[in-house]
Amino acid sequence: MKNKHLTFSISILIFVVGVFSGIFYSSFTNESEIESNPSNRIMTKEEPVKGGTKLIGYVQDFRDPTGLNIKELTHIIFSFAHPTSNGELLMNGEAAYTNLQTITKKAHKQNTKVFLAVGGWYHIEGGTSYDYFKEAISKDHSKSKLINELMKITQKHNLDGIDIDFEHPRSSEDAAHLLSFIKDLSNQLHGEDKELSIAVYSKVNSVTGEEVKSIVYDSEMFKFVDHVNIMAYDGHWDDEYDAAFLSPFSFTHDIVSYWTNMFDELGISRNKLVLGVPFYAQPEEETETQLAYNEIIAHDVTNSDQDRAIINEMIYHYNGTKTIKRKTKLAIVNGLGGMMIWEIGHDAPGDQSLMNVIAEIYDSEYKDIVDQ
Repeated sequence: MKNKHLTFSISILIFVVGVFSGIFYSSFTNESEIESNPSNRIMTKEEPVKGGTKLIGYVQDFRDPTGLNIKELTHIIFSFAHPTSNGELLMNGEAAYTNLQTITKKAHKQNTKVFLAVGGWYHIEGGTSYDYFKEAISKDHSKSKLINELMKITQKHNLDGIDIDFEHPRSSEDAAHLLSFIKDLSNQLHGEDKELSIAVYSKVNSVTGEEVKSIVYDSEMFKFVDHVNIMAYDGHWDDEYDAAFLSPFSFTHDIVSYWTNMFDELGISRNKLVLGVPFYAQPEEETETQLAYNEIIAHDVTNSDQDRAIINEMIYHYNGTKTIKRKTKLAIVNGLGGMMIWEIGHDAPGDQSLMNVIAEIYDSEYKDIVDQ
């Protein structure tokens, strides 16, 4: 009888863990097989695939650049500039311009590129950025004005590129306008030896694993950008609010599968794809405030190895070091161009730094991962 109870208990435990981690939604449920051969995680190409080593970090405009650890980054994306409906460009006061100048000088000393992100979720003049951005790129005169403004600020501040964060195109009309805008901006930037990236919605439902069709992209536009930053997080909104679906490994697995398959079919290099990871924690109570990863670690340093922590009687879900390692390996063996962080101001210092974890995978384990 004791053995039967033990077997039953283990079965229940496995099921519960699967529910909370989202693993049972993944097409790979055999964790030991995945860990012993990371290249089995997604198998959509016959030939071996080797990913790139871009490490891209977004930083918000209010951060003090002097206190940021950027030494491992290949790209910094300063966030955000806000488009107006008539194509003008707004920044969050003189402090934002000062921080942009400071971080650009600091980054260029170590050959790190600096982009300016345009858009985001919230708009400086109120509401969400979508309505302003949509209007700006839907008319020729405002689209041209916005492109001119972006070129001016790029040249004035010696930036290396622009990142477009239009959240999110919701119709074929939106997608067509975004394509036209991206194509024209790409021509201008590349003509000045500058780069262009775009942040994209994951396009995968974190709960069901199915394609999200309410967000619409014209895939033609991916040919005109240098890299595509996949926002592989915020899955807790995909059904009824559930913080556990912020960004579990299974969700990321489905996202990588979706985007690599798409790019293979389009004949576009997977090296343009950059996998985003969250450096923040989501509370189980929707009305509570998110916490930065460094706040989770400050509460208890042992939380770094976990994806779940209890702080002030509230449960928070996030990505700890073990999950970040797995996601980095997933990106490498599937030929993605690198990793993206939202955002570097949330990182913890020292041995608990998630950015350092990603860099260490690239530096010390990269060859072994690819050769498996």
